Amino acid sequence: MEIHQSAVILLLVLCVSFSAHAQEPPPYVRDRYLKFLNQHRGPFVNVEMCTSEISKRNITAPDGGCKPVNTFIKAFTDYIDPVCGGGKDSKLFRSNQPFNVVTCTLEPEPKYPNCTYTGKLSTQYIVLGCIRGWPVHYEGQ
Repeated sequence: MEIHQSAVILLLVLCVSFSAHAQEPPPYVRDRYLKFLNQHRGPFVNVEMCTSEISKRNITAPDGGCKPVNTFIKAFTDYIDPVCGGGKDSKLFRSNQPFNVVTCTLEPEPKYPNCTYTGKLSTQYIVLGCIRGWPVHYEGQ
């Protein structure tokens, strides 16, 4: 059996791309990265799930009250992390392709802990705040 040179090159490219994020984030980024994932990664979140997901994930405003708006990116980590440019030093990165997102907006009147949200599905480019190639902040579109 003969291995073609192009197959070897493809295998090497795949190995390098998978190894870029195969490891854990550095300790100084880990907590912020995990918080970002909790607040914004939602591959299976739909518009009807806003209130339950925000409550279940204990997502609150900085003052501990109801967060006015929270956005879930309907994608897995393998698609979200590469938006950060593979470890380049920069603060904000815009995705090269649009993502489906669910934007959850606080309904008028509810007070913490009875936060109630209305969801809206859209497709948009996302902008993430990143540290050393790891997303730590959802900036928007």
